[in-house]
Amino acid sequence: MSHSARLADYRAALTTPGMRGPVTAAVLARLPIAMVGLSLLLYVQRTTGSFAIAGLVSAGSLVGVAVGAVVQGRLMDRFGPTRPLLAVIGLFAVFVTVSIMAVEARAAVAVLLPLAFGVGFTEPMVGSASRALWSRMVPPGSTRLAGYAYEAISMEVFFILGPGLSGILVAAPWAGTGVVVGAVCMVIGGTWFALNSTVRGVRPAAVTGRKLLGALASPGMRTVALAALGFGVTIGFIEVAVPAAAANAGHVSLGGLLLSAWSISSVVFGVLYAMKPFPRSMHLRLPALLGGFGALSLLLAIPTTLFWLGAAMLLVGTMVTPQATTHSAAIEQVAPRGTATEAFGWIVTAVTVGLAIGQSISGYLVEHIGTQVAFLAAGASGLFVAGLVWLFRSTVAAGVPAEAPAARREEMDLASR
Repeated sequence: MSHSARLADYRAALTTPGMRGPVTAAVLARLPIAMVGLSLLLYVQRTTGSFAIAGLVSAGSLVGVAVGAVVQGRLMDRFGPTRPLLAVIGLFAVFVTVSIMAVEARAAVAVLLPLAFGVGFTEPMVGSASRALWSRMVPPGSTRLAGYAYEAISMEVFFILGPGLSGILVAAPWAGTGVVVGAVCMVIGGTWFALNSTVRGVRPAAVTGRKLLGALASPGMRTVALAALGFGVTIGFIEVAVPAAAANAGHVSLGGLLLSAWSISSVVFGVLYAMKPFPRSMHLRLPALLGGFGALSLLLAIPTTLFWLGAAMLLVGTMVTPQATTHSAAIEQVAPRGTATEAFGWIVTAVTVGLAIGQSISGYLVEHIGTQVAFLAAGASGLFVAGLVWLFRSTVAAGVPAEAPAARREEMDLASR
């Protein structure tokens, strides 16, 4: 899509008839998205006294989210969002409850790990369902793009608020307070979203010859997922290296503040970028944004003080939300008909896997070599994957596969004008 989004388009998107209820419910359901996993990690660490056990539990939850995003997306495409969401919300409540009981009972890692995976796997993917709703409720054009931009920007806001809330609630008399608060918000918000009349009215698109790979059957979709993977890897490197730099400087508490700095610039620039995205063509925009993100990330290796590191983070953050918005908009161009929710699930999975890769390698580099090398690796990773996305750019330019129904191709022709 080459449309730009003005402030009036955001207002038009958020006041679209039938969207106000789902948007409000989605806010409550997605507010804890960066809170549940972190709260679980802090809860386990406070209870067991072991960062090693807490790290394993957190990793298990992360893997669960990566797998669950795709499975839930495919089910919502096939049956509509209401029934799959209600089912996973019920399972999520059970897994969270049992996990808390296991932590309190000082259960072994062999018990905690699969339970954490279950928590992540059943975490309701309201974001995927919400994103897909825009393509059903709003015609192609700048208003729909504003809806996608709103999704990306609101996610950034939640990622700013989530860790802060987790840090506050872990200091409560009971360390598991954050887990319960986050889970309750997800259950209530997710149920509210699933039972909304607009959401209940969504019917799956009729698709013949459904393939095992689903959305990934499209070469263009695989290229978009690759771009999301590179995005996640770069962020993963930085999310570990920044707190390490703060700790090395003797100011551990500033690590979270420095990470929040790029979220602030990300939100502000994300709104401005959506008004006039560049490059206009999606197949060029994907590698350009990721390459720019990688190049700017190299700058993080230069500062020798936390003040200038924070300034550099503000600069690097300008490339975060534009990429998230672009990934969401690119789905419109490359996902096979009837797979929009699953396609967004693959984006979530790709970013999550990228985060895990980046964080794990960055942790080793920080501990054995230094934070500057980790920052350089972050930039190099982004540039390398951007190069791969550039090589495969023609798959995105091709758009919807030729076998897609003619009506779908005509819709995409309108969206690209």
